[in-house]
Amino acid sequence: MICVSIGRGRHRHMIAEFRHLVDEGAQLVELRLDYINGEVNLKRLLNDRPCPVIVTCRREQDGGMWKGSEKSRQLLLRTAVAEGVEYVDLEEDIAAEIPRFGTTKRIISHHDFAATPGNLDEIHRRLCRLDPDIVKIATMANHWHDNVRILRLIDQSEIPTVGMCMGEIGTPSRILAARLGVPFTYATFHHERALAPGQLSFSQMTNVYNYNMIRPDTEVFGVIADPIGHSLSPLIHNAAFQHFKMNRVYLSFRIPREDLLEFLTDAPDLGVRGISVTIPHKEAVIRHLTKIDGAVLGIGAANTVIFESDKSIAYNTDYRAAMNSFDQTMGIVPGSKQALSSKTALVLGAGGVAKALVFGLKRRGATVVIASRTESRAVELAKQFECQTTTWERRHTVKCDVLINGTPVGMHPNVDETPFEQHHLRPNMIVFDTVYNPEQTLLVKQAREKRCKVISGVDMFVNQAALQFKLFTNQEAPIELMREQIKRATGAAKL
Repeated sequence: MICVSIGRGRHRHMIAEFRHLVDEGAQLVELRLDYINGEVNLKRLLNDRPCPVIVTCRREQDGGMWKGSEKSRQLLLRTAVAEGVEYVDLEEDIAAEIPRFGTTKRIISHHDFAATPGNLDEIHRRLCRLDPDIVKIATMANHWHDNVRILRLIDQSEIPTVGMCMGEIGTPSRILAARLGVPFTYATFHHERALAPGQLSFSQMTNVYNYNMIRPDTEVFGVIADPIGHSLSPLIHNAAFQHFKMNRVYLSFRIPREDLLEFLTDAPDLGVRGISVTIPHKEAVIRHLTKIDGAVLGIGAANTVIFESDKSIAYNTDYRAAMNSFDQTMGIVPGSKQALSSKTALVLGAGGVAKALVFGLKRRGATVVIASRTESRAVELAKQFECQTTTWERRHTVKCDVLINGTPVGMHPNVDETPFEQHHLRPNMIVFDTVYNPEQTLLVKQAREKRCKVISGVDMFVNQAALQFKLFTNQEAPIELMREQIKRATGAAKL
């Protein structure tokens, strides 16, 4: 079950959101009384309530907005209990001051907005001694493994425990807790009004992650990156899982570089069966896996990992997706080995996706020139694949038939940037922009104006995701559904 937190300054706004949420299917709502400006009219909020509620009035020291006296706050909480609310949230230090009464269930809570402390078990034991119906612990995740610690606490607790890690690193704990039978998790009314760091909206929890359908045997997939907020992979993979009514969920995992090995070690025990891999882990991940696909060996980068029993297997679907996009655009037989033998390709960038593209271009017979803003990376990549290089400043001097943007230049929100000036584009050039959000990047728009043949990042993104889906499920992906989800999310018009 999902508890949706509402924090508004005026009673009528809180009541309106409350009723709207119930219309949308919410079964439990937290009323954050500390957000209300002025005196709280508890009867007005509770009369004719359309579903059960948790009454919470959080002090500033606990991450709340309450500015009144502590005496007034505790009186408000006692009044809520006397009014027969379904749940009341009490911090550890005041739990003994608010006695049990009637049918109201007690949530005894602890919040740490700085870290996930080393003495989690001790904190949990203290809360369990305060006559709770439910224990709630919310801590800040500074490292990936903080999620594992909080999830293990939930799993081992005899008293029902709502546990979660806050912050972007901790967001997965809010969803994975469902596999452990947590009483409920928290969401916010709207994704732009989170009441705690890393909190997802009710719509995201229900429509993207299908939270209420997650069970102990739900298989987990996801994407690892740092940063992670821009990724649309959960949107399309979860839509595909739901389309086929699969017992699977796909999450975003923000994994700092220093946490990569620990994540790979923890993942199978958390039910993770496969992951997409992106910046900055495509090259580093290979060192920690037990089996490497041939294309990964050739490229030196992986974008997919499958966990099977005690094995972890690396694949690269970027390469195949890019080449499929070339075949479709050029109208050639898929897999033609010398399809680009007379072409010169200029590749901008030298990261993981650029490696996959250079590998594919060379196999198709192209002459490849690499330009990167970090010149040493271009030289290193050129040496690996026996290519040419040019400096970033001289990239426009290359007489190329194929231009590939393998950099993030032009990605949302920097949509007014382009890695290649328009007056250097020529009609009938093939221009391939790997940026997919937005689909209509400035480079793509200007290339169309110059009558170039364009391959958008959406083409490649959907193709590589479809190949990943096949690796994840051994089933063909619903490609058009995936494409529709991406276009809707990025606001791209149909071509």
